[in-house]
Amino acid sequence: MAERKKILLRLDPAVYEVIAKWAADDLRSVNAQLEYALRLALRAAGREPRRGERNNTDEPDKSSD
Repeated sequence: MAERKKILLRLDPAVYEVIAKWAADDLRSVNAQLEYALRLALRAAGREPRRGERNNTDEPDKSSD
């Protein structure tokens, strides 16, 4: 498995609070929730990673569409 990338992200405190609440509701960490939301946005934009690049279990389930 490839090493995960580390990034510094600055968020508006109000945005962070909403994401933290969403993460708690979904029983995820804030980090996992951010990756989940990014994957949802990538899918909606038609820019999903190629199959070989996908290795996270927190990604959206394709069968739910």
